[in-house]
Amino acid sequence: MRIYTRTGDKGQTSLIGARTDKDAPRVETYGTIDEVNSFIGKAMTELDSTIFSDLLTDLEAIQNELFDCGGDLSNVKPNRTYKMSEEPVEVLEKRIDELMEEAPLLERFILPGGSPAAATLHIARTVTRRAERLMVTLMKVEEDIPTVVQRYLNRLSDYLFAASRVANSRINIPDNEYVRSAKVFRNGGRAKKVEE
Repeated sequence: MRIYTRTGDKGQTSLIGARTDKDAPRVETYGTIDEVNSFIGKAMTELDSTIFSDLLTDLEAIQNELFDCGGDLSNVKPNRTYKMSEEPVEVLEKRIDELMEEAPLLERFILPGGSPAAATLHIARTVTRRAERLMVTLMKVEEDIPTVVQRYLNRLSDYLFAASRVANSRINIPDNEYVRSAKVFRNGGRAKKVEE
């Protein structure tokens, strides 16, 4: 089976229902979501299944949901329907609360790092934030964009932060606090940041 088609050699790619430039905001957005998915896959290879079976279950579901997000963004057919719904957003919120309850109390910003899995989850988190910024731009320049994708990405970055902390704490690796950080979290990080 040949995976190259040569149809993109002039800088265009196929959407579902049209063709567009490879650097179009829509393509940039779902391409960045694909980057997130790849880093999540890498993190999964770094998590011990005997210790992190719940995180691995979460992350596998997230990988499928990210494919749904990308598919929804690539669909420009008239009268299109979308795969993403509010349910995955609600599931992420529940898991964020559970993981933050488990993680050690938090008062200050932390530096990305610790275990290999935690470091990779932090990379996935920051790329998710970039995907979300691109999503906001896309919603400004195009109509009929599935806004649930933006809400999902917003929650996902929080989930990945919580998961990275648990990835460290369960194997007794402490968070490395940003030394010049003021106290920015209330209730040990169990609530929103003070400035939000």
